Amino acid sequence: MDAQKTTTVWHAFYDLLRQYDMKTMFGNPGSTEQPMLKNFPSDFQYILALQEASVVAMADGFSQATRKPVLVSLHTSAGTGNGMGNIMTAFLNKTPLVIVAGQQTREMLIGEPMLTNREADQMPKPWVKWSYQPVRAQDVPAALIKAIAIATLPPAGPVYLSIPLDDWDAYITSIPYPRMVSTRVAPDPEMLSLFAGRIRKAKSFALVFGAEVDRSLGWDAAIKVAELLDAPVFQAPLAERAVFPETHRLFRGPLPIAKGPLSKALESYELVLVVGAEVWRYYPYVPGSIVAEGTKILQITNDSHDASTALVGDSLLSDARLALESLYTLLQASPPSFPIATRKEHTAVSNPKASSGGEVLPLVARQAWSSLSQLRPKNAILVQETPSNAMDLIAAWPTDIPESYFSFASGGLGWNAPAAVGIALAQKSHRTGRPTVLAIGDGSLHYSVQSIYTAVQHGVKLIYLVPSNQEYAVLKEFAVLEQTPNVPALDLPGLDATAIAKAYGCAAFRADSEDELKKCFQEALGIDGPVLIEFPIDRGLRPLVS
Repeated sequence: MDAQKTTTVWHAFYDLLRQYDMKTMFGNPGSTEQPMLKNFPSDFQYILALQEASVVAMADGFSQATRKPVLVSLHTSAGTGNGMGNIMTAFLNKTPLVIVAGQQTREMLIGEPMLTNREADQMPKPWVKWSYQPVRAQDVPAALIKAIAIATLPPAGPVYLSIPLDDWDAYITSIPYPRMVSTRVAPDPEMLSLFAGRIRKAKSFALVFGAEVDRSLGWDAAIKVAELLDAPVFQAPLAERAVFPETHRLFRGPLPIAKGPLSKALESYELVLVVGAEVWRYYPYVPGSIVAEGTKILQITNDSHDASTALVGDSLLSDARLALESLYTLLQASPPSFPIATRKEHTAVSNPKASSGGEVLPLVARQAWSSLSQLRPKNAILVQETPSNAMDLIAAWPTDIPESYFSFASGGLGWNAPAAVGIALAQKSHRTGRPTVLAIGDGSLHYSVQSIYTAVQHGVKLIYLVPSNQEYAVLKEFAVLEQTPNVPALDLPGLDATAIAKAYGCAAFRADSEDELKKCFQEALGIDGPVLIEFPIDRGLRPLVS
């Protein structure tokens, strides 16, 4: 399509974004981005975060909740550096972010003035799918189209464009057309048929589902396959999404996060099918075999990297939902019969004990989460960054609705608080009526505490639940596992999440008992805007791996 001589890179950029329906931009404006942001179009929305790590994570949460690529604006190398931790998390979350970083003017680049993004295409690697600085200003629109395509092709992930500040006013003589790309890969029929044959021949069988099942909207297909085979379902270790209804009779909970305990958890199964997950995502080192002798692994994933790095087993590339639907069709006519899977029983939650003087001790985390879970709306979305009691939370707050639980795939603290803001923004913009609940430790909160400001400014429906133990409890648990006594700086005296939230203009409460916690939560549900509830919990340590 021919363009008038007066068409600039700036106009072409925004016109393309309109055609892709990418009219929400997350950023923290810097000097090198101002030429891009000048005369900001009235039909676009700019979401300000007060630090670039929060910018990236908010966009990540918004993208996951809307299932669309999202534009991120970062300030040259300095802003990219601030955002790198959450760019890594977005990559591992497989979130399609289109990151546009400012760059110094082309004429000055040879002298590397202040804020030059040196070797701009190298800086964010390996945590982006593609990074590029256009050779000419006229290539910016085409680079944007390519970036969107790469970001959304499976597995989705962030891409990075570095744009010199004087490119935006350059004239262009033609505007490239937007492109559509497929976001799903169908399974190879022959390989899937082999998988089905091996499942039929197995004497015992289990399913392990990972986050790709939720991202592909594959819950219904997963349930159909599990029920057809009457097979136990495990959640992949350290999954960043809920993958299966957690009160279902076939659900067995998350697998352990270390080698020895994980292989033991699956040792009674001759064949295990892993769908939408790595084999395996470990964290602490506990010696043992990858799988027990006699256990074989089949893997289905849309990520060639995860297939190539699997430690054992045979791998098939496919969208999780398409594979499960096809597998159901193959097995439906003559489903195999395995030993009957018994119902998973949920552990009862005990009440907090009183001291000899009748004073109620700080809440046990599991009891606090259970009390709150009983009051939550059925459509509530849970975001989790409370490392030392995450398993208590997951057990007490089971997820039974798709796209209702989010966490980080990287383990990098500071993602979940701003991501929860992005998820809540998506609910508000799409008028879903779904409240977002963020469970975040008092230590974790302070990695991206400034994200509260954005939640307040946009009036999102977000409830911060902050269990306060004034310590990095999970690191103390690691100290036990790794036998590293006397590690410094694991206590956090003097933190006051309630006061900080109020300073940002956020409604905030402190609850010192179970009854107060319930009352505060019920009140928060009725407030139109963000609310923070801080409550003390016991300082007892839990085993990292059971």
